[in-house]
Amino acid sequence: MLRWTVIFIVLAIIAAIFGFGGIAAGAASIAKILFFIFLFMLVISLIFGKKKML
Repeated sequence: MLRWTVIFIVLAIIAAIFGFGGIAAGAASIAKILFFIFLFMLVISLIFGKKKML
């Protein structure tokens, strides 16, 4: 149980460093861009995947 506590506190410290350092805003904007790129790729693959099945 102590091992899990140490792991979670280390993760919390790392998250705090990223969150308070301003890196979170940059990561959020990159995540938004990647989300729309992969959403577009999903739609394209669904469209072309259905044509091959017909």
